[in-house]
Amino acid sequence: MNPNKRISCHAFVLVIVTVTIALSSQASAQASASSPGSQDAPAAPWNLQVDKVDAGNVVLEPAFQIAIYENLLVELGKTKRFKQVLRDGDHNASDVANLLILKTTVQKYTPGSETRRAVTTVSGATKLSVRSQLCRRDGQVVLERTINGNVRFMGSNLRATHNLARNVAKAIKQASLPQPSGSPTERPTLSEQRSLSSF
Repeated sequence: MNPNKRISCHAFVLVIVTVTIALSSQASAQASASSPGSQDAPAAPWNLQVDKVDAGNVVLEPAFQIAIYENLLVELGKTKRFKQVLRDGDHNASDVANLLILKTTVQKYTPGSETRRAVTTVSGATKLSVRSQLCRRDGQVVLERTINGNVRFMGSNLRATHNLARNVAKAIKQASLPQPSGSPTERPTLSEQRSLSSF
């Protein structure tokens, strides 16, 4: 056999083997990505409405209240945990199925000092602590956490709101949420309707 033909034959076989391996690894990667246990797959097909931040009994600058809210919208959108992340007062929310509502109440706030943080690493920290609740439309709480967000070193005081929102989003992403009822207004089931009508 001609040496050139032998080399081209071996090269052809090598190309076929390489393509076969590449296709099989791609297929297995797609199968694992679409499997129910995939890490990136959402636990439940919920939508989320983010209510305005409640300052509670804490004296909080309006800029911080707004910054917490806007950062929550951004960070929760990044989690890919929800089909939609809606603002408070969004008229579309009434027609959205499987809606959870995030309520955020500030519990503690320490203003801190950017200047002191720049000089020393042991003082001047800005600290925020909030209670986050995920509720159904009827007010039933499905998840409740106390979350902190601090700026201890370099950075503006408003950086604490970003850290807080990121921590809230992380806690929600890692939490196990119940399965939704599947109806836009979460109406009672047939058995619940019967039990209600018996009164």
